[in-house]
Amino acid sequence: MKESVSFGSARIDFALEYSERKTLGITVTPELNVIVKAPLGANVESIRNKVLKRAPWILRQQSFFLSFLPKTPSKKYVGGETHLYLGRQYRLKIILGEEELVKLRGEFLEVSTADKASVSALVKSWYNVQANFKLKAIALPLIERFKKYKVEPTSVVLREMPSRWGSCTAKGKIILNPELIKAPKGCIEYVIIHELCHLIHYDHTKKFFDLQSKEMKNWQTWKFKLEKLLA
Repeated sequence: MKESVSFGSARIDFALEYSERKTLGITVTPELNVIVKAPLGANVESIRNKVLKRAPWILRQQSFFLSFLPKTPSKKYVGGETHLYLGRQYRLKIILGEEELVKLRGEFLEVSTADKASVSALVKSWYNVQANFKLKAIALPLIERFKKYKVEPTSVVLREMPSRWGSCTAKGKIILNPELIKAPKGCIEYVIIHELCHLIHYDHTKKFFDLQSKEMKNWQTWKFKLEKLLA
């Protein structure tokens, strides 16, 4: 069932689930959803009061996950339009010709094609190829570093995710959003280190953030850049 509470100007909607348990549990998902699991027969008003007491924590968690939401604006793929690659801006240059090719040349992202309608598909394909190679290359030395904790991801894969930059499954697979190829290397390293830390601490506990700070002292700086650059 759906419930909500008001905390200042913020409204917190949450899904309420009853189960055979002794205590109330509150979870904030990476998609910003709030799930409350309560003991059978628990009073709804009492539950709402407990959620209200945890409101500051809930809002902090939502704010944290919000930084991972890809918010890159849609592109029109016309000449002169700017496109990001590893944190640098390149202007799109369309060259009409028989050969279909995408490459970086100076300050330009050059696209050669006989059909302007194919520019969008060509650029997206180029980004995916670059992401598949570059993101995994950046991840390799970081994975080696984490072996001192006796952990290693089962695999690193790329997958388009509308609501996350990265994730770590319960089985140890790290998933990266190919859109990260548009961010600076430091931002990419931050996301990868964040997910590697989840191999040791699954939840965002103090121990998790202590480990993240140990492995990347300036992670907050790169987190901020990721939020601002791809907003």
